[in-house]
Amino acid sequence: MEKVILYTRQHENSFYELENKGEITNKEIYVKLHMGDIAPFFMERYRIFVKMAQEIVPRPKGIEYPIWCSISKRNCLKPVEKELVYEIEVPKDEIIYFDGCKWDYVLNNLYIPKDEADANEYKKEIEKLGVTDEFNFIDGKYQGMYPEIEKKIKDSWVRIFDIDNWSDFIVQANIWQIKKEWVRRIIKPGERI
Repeated sequence: MEKVILYTRQHENSFYELENKGEITNKEIYVKLHMGDIAPFFMERYRIFVKMAQEIVPRPKGIEYPIWCSISKRNCLKPVEKELVYEIEVPKDEIIYFDGCKWDYVLNNLYIPKDEADANEYKKEIEKLGVTDEFNFIDGKYQGMYPEIEKKIKDSWVRIFDIDNWSDFIVQANIWQIKKEWVRRIIKPGERI
């Protein structure tokens, strides 16, 4: 079975979960605490991500949310106070790869085009409606006015899993859990990755 090295920064309390349960999982409360003021907005998008991701790698029973990972140590979040970085070796078939730039489209309620021709076609379509601000179809001044465009936007979001440019600055990974046997190293603040 092919395995891949990933990196993920987690709260230091995750270590106790790893030691006591033999795994680390992500829960809604953890996401809300991490996201702070923007949690309500982010959670709505994250639930959409979960629905799409579980179609790629089935979500194990009892697990709420995936764990965000970097595909390279060069581009991973570094350990900081109260947070550790786990270097993990994960079976490739348990990894959900996605385009982090396209995820920004989801966070901004934007349409993800298939390619440049599709992007031009979409631009013409919304210009015919007299719309110049494409950010406001889902939340904002056009909300509910163009349900077919809103559906088209949301249907396009699955394209975050279509990776056009495999770069460790663009590609990110999600996994449903961190199993104890996957942990190669735990990096604490002040230690080199």
